[in-house]
Amino acid sequence: MAKDWIEDVKKYAPKADDAVLESMLKTYRLTLSNADAAYVSFSDEEELKTVRENFLKKKLGLTESDEKLEAAIAEIGAKMKDGSKNGRLAVYYLLAEKFGKLGVFK
Repeated sequence: MAKDWIEDVKKYAPKADDAVLESMLKTYRLTLSNADAAYVSFSDEEELKTVRENFLKKKLGLTESDEKLEAAIAEIGAKMKDGSKNGRLAVYYLLAEKFGKLGVFK
């Protein structure tokens, strides 16, 4: 299972840091084991609010405006719009990378 999540990230970030991915995988293992929670729905406003509040603000400690954070989430959603499910680990990795916060997981 872990390999699948890491491969999912590497579709969008081929040079993703393996140590960061392993750390994120440990952090979110329980979430990823739940079929509903393992994916991010970019069309669900409550889901996007959760990503903004719990991941970007709480986990990464970002203080940017909600508008800027929502724009970043939308940008990642557009990048991942290839018809496949949007794995939470990939979304989180790409957002952490965008904001220069991969170190949070080292």
